Amino acid sequence: MARKEPAADAANPGRLKQIALTYKMTRKADSKIGLVLAAVGIVTLGVFLAIGFLIGHPVYLGILGLLLAFLATAIVFGRRAERAAFGQMEGQPGAAAAVLDNVGRGWTTTPAVAMNRSQDVVHRAVGKAGIVLVAEGNPNRVKSLLAAEKKKMNRIVADVPVHDIVVGNGEGQVPLKKVRTTMLKLPRVLSGPQVTATNDRLRALGDLMSNMPLPKGPMPKGMRMPRGGPKMR
Repeated sequence: MARKEPAADAANPGRLKQIALTYKMTRKADSKIGLVLAAVGIVTLGVFLAIGFLIGHPVYLGILGLLLAFLATAIVFGRRAERAAFGQMEGQPGAAAAVLDNVGRGWTTTPAVAMNRSQDVVHRAVGKAGIVLVAEGNPNRVKSLLAAEKKKMNRIVADVPVHDIVVGNGEGQVPLKKVRTTMLKLPRVLSGPQVTATNDRLRALGDLMSNMPLPKGPMPKGMRMPRGGPKMR
């Protein structure tokens, strides 16, 4: 007989452990999660059992009700866990970057492409909708960051549309929990090869900037930069 692979044996315990951890984290922000899930499961099962007794098939409807009760409980748990997670993340530095990492397939995200001393930050995502700049921080200060980054993008990839999102709950802003859906609603105007080409051009710019030699301290007045690189002995 073939033995099961260790990875397959550990899959279910690992998944159950993850669910338990998610439940504990959700309960910290939503103390009624246990009662809500129990109520959803019991009510769903009870409704189907009642229908089953009325039509004379309690066993069949009971089994169906049990499956649907489990499904309904899972859906409610997922939504409340997501709401609790966003509630804990909202207002925290880097929260938008965490959301961008889970936008979905087809998107390439780069966190903190621009930042100021006040820790206002702009993240970048590239997909078939083009380039999306997501800013978090003070809405007045991030405007200049966004404007500078959009100008840079238009100079490097002028043929790619650039969208901007300011995370927040004020007028003209997008709440953290709606960033993903807002991005997914953007019209898709680029093909797969165009997305790849855009990422390559932006990646090349990043590599060029990271490889530029920068002085560690202030440069003395009158000092000239050497024309050639260091000679090998």
